This record gives sequence, structure tokens and C-alpha cells, in this order.
Amino acid sequence: MSNWSAQGYMKAVQWEGKLGQMSTNIVPVPKITKPEDAIVRITSSAICGTDLHIYHGLVGTKNIPWGVGHEAVGIVEEVGPAVDFFKRGDRVLILCMAEDGNFLPKPSMSFVSSEGPVAFGLGLEMGSDKGLQTEYACIPWADSSLVKIPCSLDDREWLPLTDAFPTGWSALSRSGFEAGDTVAVFGAGGIGLMCAYSAILRGASLVYVIDHVPSRLAKAASIGAMPINFTRGGKASEQILALRPQGVKRTVDCVGETCVNEDLQLQQDYILREATAITTLNGGIGIAGAYMLSLVNGGEGTEASKKLGIKPEISFPIEQAWFKSLRIQGGMLDLKNSVPALVELVKNGAARPGFIFSNEYSLEDAPLAYQRFEQREESKVLLKGKRK
Repeated sequence: MSNWSAQGYMKAVQWEGKLGQMSTNIVPVPKITKPEDAIVRITSSAICGTDLHIYHGLVGTKNIPWGVGHEAVGIVEEVGPAVDFFKRGDRVLILCMAEDGNFLPKPSMSFVSSEGPVAFGLGLEMGSDKGLQTEYACIPWADSSLVKIPCSLDDREWLPLTDAFPTGWSALSRSGFEAGDTVAVFGAGGIGLMCAYSAILRGASLVYVIDHVPSRLAKAASIGAMPINFTRGGKASEQILALRPQGVKRTVDCVGETCVNEDLQLQQDYILREATAITTLNGGIGIAGAYMLSLVNGGEGTEASKKLGIKPEISFPIEQAWFKSLRIQGGMLDLKNSVPALVELVKNGAARPGFIFSNEYSLEDAPLAYQRFEQREESKVLLKGKRK
């Protein structure tokens, strides 16, 4: 153990309530508090686009500071007496949302709720103020919140399976995707790239990826997708329909309500309108991007979201969607039905999702990593944790 951990302390990335800033602080090493808990030494974690919502003050609670991060892999150091399936030394990926394995959502439940699964690192209002961008983490309900992985392959190949890969995979499924379909993915961040990669792995005949950041579009092209820059040469819908007048069978929104239009101005309904325009008759739209920012803070949103212009209701071209008989389904990732299959794809060499990472940083340099990620100078960031 390091000098810090030997004294009962460790490094952790925390949100202190300052817009556009993250801090790496020294905090106590967690301890097992319940029989179902496990302590995991975090070898690698990642910064997600959702973490930028915290960075921008769009989600979270007023109880600061709190630990951030919900994507991590590591080594089990200790387990509680009620943990049956894991032992010290097991290499594991930590599912981004922890639950006891028996959770059934209520019809009236909101994602912004203290009920149900624990969403790591999003603040107490959303489940937990204990993040995974740290050296050690206490994982509740370890038997259903951890997934054992082989000791082979670098962390970067497993880390996307904690959130980005299953989110992209699930969103593609929600669009109604079948092998041979044509697909358009809005957004080439981590989730968008994983969605496009999922489509290619599952036999899509053609995949468009829409973004405006050249480095992200280059990554999309590197896996065989066709990049579309919606700020050059017309709207994405105009460019795609010029190339393919019949449109595409499946479209996936991997950005959400903080999307921008071709002038790079916030327009909450922009992607939903564009997706409806390019999706063909009897096609489908999957939604992975978040549409919940106005629900934060008891339904009032945050001062930052109000200043940005986030509204609780947005317009939608229902007549066009109805006329086309479109299937539209959104929601969070489906961990139980996607992660086991993805683990097998990585184990047998069929998938190598680590390409989404553009750089690695130490925990001490996490504030810089956030800054570069926010400025889109990085496509996906890995934070090196406690390797030994």
C-alpha cells in the first residue's frame, strides 16, 4: 500500500461546487459497513460525458464535496461476510449502477431519485456521493454489482464495459436494430462510438456517425463508419438524405438535450428532429442521451441549467413520426442483458473497445483531464488508479 493508504487515506477526484473545476483530494480509505459490501482497489477509471454534467453544474446535489466517477475496473481487496461470489484478488469491472439484484422500478419513479440502484458519483440525490475516480471504493451488493473478468488484456479493453459499451449497445437495441440495417448515430463521444461499434459488430450494412469534432469523427471512420460533420455542408439530415434519399432504418441519439444545432447553439430538440427526418418508414429511434436535467433539484433544475436555457418540455415532430410509424424508445443502459454478452465478445477477441480512449492521466492530473475532455481535446479519458 502507498504511504497514503497505509495511513488510511487515498486520492479521490471530487466536485466542490465550482463550475468548470474538479479537484483531486486526500480522503479516508473506505471501509466495509455492510455484510454485502466489497472493497475494490481501483486500477483504472474513466471520465464520462455524464461527469461533465456535474462539471457544468447541471446535475448533483448541494451536499459538497462529493466523489465523482462511475466507470472503473480493479482488484477485490476485501469482501463482507455475505459476499458469496467474489474473493480477494479477483479482477472485476464495477457496474456503473449498483443494486441488490432484485430491483423493480415503480411506474412513478424518476432517475433523479434516492430509491433503487446506486448511481456512483452523481451525488446523494441520485444515489451516491462516493465516486469511482479514486484509489479504493466500497461497492454495495457486491455479488450483483461486480463482474469478474480475466487477468488478460489491458484495463482499457474492459473499462468501456462498465457503462459506455452497454449504453451504446442497449440504445441500438432499443431502436429495433436487426442485422443488415442501416444506422445513423448522433454523437461521437464514448457512448456514440460504442453505439456505432455495436452496430458494426452486429452486422449493420452502413453506419453514419454525426458530430462536429474532427478527432472524434476520425475515430468513427477508423472503425468503418461514415463520418458526417453537421456544421459543414448542411445539416446532417440534408447530407444523409442526399447520399441516401430513403434515409436509414435505425437512428440513435447519443447526445441528449444538451445537443447543439449546426450553428453550435443549444437546441434541445435538434437531434430528435433530425433523427425523425432521416429515419425511414417503420424504422426506429433509440435514445441514450439524457433528457432529465430539468428534474434535478426537486424538478426545479439547477441555476446552471436555467442559465443554459434547459427547459422541462421540448417540441417534437409527432406528426412526422406518426406518419412514418416510427418506433421510439429511450432509457438508461440495460446492464443485465448486455454486459455478459459484451464480456464474452472481449474475452474471445471479437471486440476491442479500448480504441475509444485518446489518453491516460494520473489521478493528480484529473483536473487537467477534465479540462481537456470538456474542450473536446480528448475523446475519452482513462484515469490511472492504484495499479499495485
